Amino acid sequence: MENGGLSVVAVRKMKLTPKAIIVQKFGRNAQFTVDEVQDVVQNGCPGLAIPQKGPCLYRCSLQLPEFSVVSETFKKKKDAEQSAAEKALEKLGIDPSPNVPSAEEAWDKLIASVKHLFSNEFLSSQSPLRGHFIAALRRDGDLYGSVPASVIAVCDSKLANLCKLINPKVESSHLLVLTYIMRAATRLSEFVVTSEGQLSIWRKDLYPPEIKESSIIQQSESPDSICIEAIHIPSSLEMAVHPVTLNVSSTGYYLDVIARNLDQTDGNKILVSSRTIGKASSEMRLYFAAPKSYLLDLSSDLPNVEEVVDFEGSLNPRASYLYGQDIYGDAILASIGYTRKSEGLFHEDITLQSYYRMLIHLTPSGVYKLSREAILTAELPMAFTTRTNWRGSFPREMLFMFCRQHWLSEPVFSTCSNSLKESSESSRFYEKSAALESAETGKECTSGGGTAASDNVRCEVKIFSKSRDPILDCSPKEFYKKQNESIENASLKVLSWLNAYFKDPDIRLEKLNNLVGALDIQCYPQNFFKKFSSYRFIHNVQQRKMGEKLLQANSINTLNAIPEHGIYCLSIGGPDSGIYPSNGCLSFISYSVSLVIEGETMKELLESREEFEFEMGTGAVIPQVEVVTAQMSVGQSACFCKELPPQELILAAADDSARTFSLLSSRACCLEYHITLLRVTEPPEDRMEQALFSPPLSKQRVEYALQHIKESCATTLVDFGCGSGSLLDSLLDYPTALEKIIIHSKLSKKLDAAVPCTDVKSAVLFDGSITVFDSRLHGFDIGTCLEVIEHMEEDEASQFGNIVLSSFRPRILIVSTPNYEYNAILQKSSSTIQEDDPDEKTQLQSCKFRNHDHKFEWTRDQFNCWATELAARHNYSVEFSGVGGSGDREPGFASQIAVFRSRTPPEEDDLLKDGDSAHHYKVIWEWDGNGLSRSSL
Repeated sequence: MENGGLSVVAVRKMKLTPKAIIVQKFGRNAQFTVDEVQDVVQNGCPGLAIPQKGPCLYRCSLQLPEFSVVSETFKKKKDAEQSAAEKALEKLGIDPSPNVPSAEEAWDKLIASVKHLFSNEFLSSQSPLRGHFIAALRRDGDLYGSVPASVIAVCDSKLANLCKLINPKVESSHLLVLTYIMRAATRLSEFVVTSEGQLSIWRKDLYPPEIKESSIIQQSESPDSICIEAIHIPSSLEMAVHPVTLNVSSTGYYLDVIARNLDQTDGNKILVSSRTIGKASSEMRLYFAAPKSYLLDLSSDLPNVEEVVDFEGSLNPRASYLYGQDIYGDAILASIGYTRKSEGLFHEDITLQSYYRMLIHLTPSGVYKLSREAILTAELPMAFTTRTNWRGSFPREMLFMFCRQHWLSEPVFSTCSNSLKESSESSRFYEKSAALESAETGKECTSGGGTAASDNVRCEVKIFSKSRDPILDCSPKEFYKKQNESIENASLKVLSWLNAYFKDPDIRLEKLNNLVGALDIQCYPQNFFKKFSSYRFIHNVQQRKMGEKLLQANSINTLNAIPEHGIYCLSIGGPDSGIYPSNGCLSFISYSVSLVIEGETMKELLESREEFEFEMGTGAVIPQVEVVTAQMSVGQSACFCKELPPQELILAAADDSARTFSLLSSRACCLEYHITLLRVTEPPEDRMEQALFSPPLSKQRVEYALQHIKESCATTLVDFGCGSGSLLDSLLDYPTALEKIIIHSKLSKKLDAAVPCTDVKSAVLFDGSITVFDSRLHGFDIGTCLEVIEHMEEDEASQFGNIVLSSFRPRILIVSTPNYEYNAILQKSSSTIQEDDPDEKTQLQSCKFRNHDHKFEWTRDQFNCWATELAARHNYSVEFSGVGGSGDREPGFASQIAVFRSRTPPEEDDLLKDGDSAHHYKVIWEWDGNGLSRSSL
């Protein structure tokens, strides 16, 4: 690959040990316990019964979710572990041998395996399939002893794996497995009976009475009947999903009960989803009718056949989307079946709430919402800042989960560092990385002063279908100090892109790429849209229905509203504590969300949390919650209303989904949020500075700027990147000559209350990029840019410097930025466990940036070089100073400051060049000396 110096990684198939296969399949649910076993050796004299101590041996017990195994004894612990893993794989029907049999060999093994299922020995085995064979012996009439082929295909993973070896297309076709099983049965005419066009198999000879009776008696301890709650999913999207009750008697077969609920005569006509829905340990599966015309080519001896199916009935988009493969006709979602752990029939109830939770769990945002247990409040964050600030499932974990749920191959990660090494990570993919090759980038990237280039890593991620068709590529350009950070950020980019699609699946690919910004995503449209076509169909119908409901809800009170954020009836109460949240801090809130019925006082509580934390400025909550929280101080409470989100989110949150669905269907509704801001945890940068400086550095920087404003007798001020408005607050508390203030960017608190009586005649808040010129900000007396440029890329900081001094041209410009060399002191003061490092250079290189959002931090030499070159280029003088620490001692000031002063006469500076009168900024808020204010919010 040529992108960024990445090299092609050689791949080959790797042989996995039995233990590696078990760990890969079960993860932490596989528990290996090795015990020491003392071997006793008898001496050579029979008359002396004195035991002799033999060599130390080891035995391993392996506990899996459904069974446990114990190894033989071995001299080495690892041999005992591998032996236990081999026994477990044998019990699971998984062949660890890397020698893959040919299609013909797999066909012969398949025939032998089907024959074994109908043997006397199998009826006393521990296989989950045994329960179905016993239930078949309780069926009446012509169904007596008939075993549905669909359960054989689902419950015996060994058969399914053999079918995949015969034909890889089995992976994406649940009917093709049945084809091979039924064809294998026809080769066993002396043992079993089949009927052409039927999906069931009988044993030709009756079981011996003693085997039959003992097996049935073992399963006869279940209650007389079982009532199981399941979900009926109609094929028509115009019909609602609804709960059904399955009544299974102790002598009945649950597949026959499901068949009757699907208007079929018996369970032989029912197909079962080959994989479980939801948790891997569950028995939740989809059940649907088999096609009435199912033709099998029974004449050919070759195993490479295709199924010929004539489906009658329409595609079921909801069931197909939930399962990942096409399902026709109505379907039932039920958690029922036979397992290794349970003697009788295992079953769990499924509610409408659990169905809708499974539905939203198929979207990236839904995965995050459920991990935070805040379906109506949380949102997939836009940025991965730090692991300590992240809450909920991590992006990499969510991406793996998304791929598994949608029958995609698990994501393939490739990481590349500036130290010219590449690594790759792939889990359970068709091919494993066998060699990690070096790559010569010919380019060195640094991120901040004193940062070792070898610390910088970037990551690529690729998504493939099960058949290895490319779906998505993500090739970020950003480098990170840690490999884990690069992987998490790349994963989040993919999730964000996917999330934009799931919010609007009709969006054009070009618009989708523009909508989510520069996420460095390459999509393969044909493969991508083919994979998610069923979701697009579901979404269109849901949006049409939601649009009809929104038209009815137009009468929501719009007083105290922020329409562009969808906020209505906003009220904030309680005393102002003066402690406001800002970007980067952790806000702790308590909240409740209720469904409000228009014209009624009744409310339906949907969701509440006594304490919920999120990082401000990352989009970790819905926009309405973040906008309102930003206007609150600690201790205050707020109430507001918003329009309804997608219906599945509401039903997934509601405890009584059926009642909530009835309310949504019959009346116009909205959501009402009650929020209390409990406390705020400041960003790491502020905590580090406060640990060493009093007053804090942020206050010292503002006071430094105030002193220059007063000394200069400036009447106009522009503050580039005003943040939370701390400079504005301070300006209003002290007498200055200022008459006009321009504040650039958005404040995080209500401004009307922040403007007391003052000599200032006007204040304007603009929103726009400080690297773009707006003529309304030209020629001001003084400009400030306090701790802003480090949040930009270095080239953007240089661009800002050129634009502000060449186009904005303030008489005085004050720029402050962190001194990277001071970080060793700051980070040491904020951690009591950090030891002294005698090597200052090593200590400096190991320092982190002060804030996760900083794109760079400069040393004094770097800052002086940047400022000096700017001043010389644009006819300004520059002097250097700072706050925190001392400029006379190493390592200088904690915050370094450059003060630029124009050498150009004022009358020349006031002249704008032709074509420079464009207005690129948006006015967010204005205030004049008469006390009148206007907000565009």
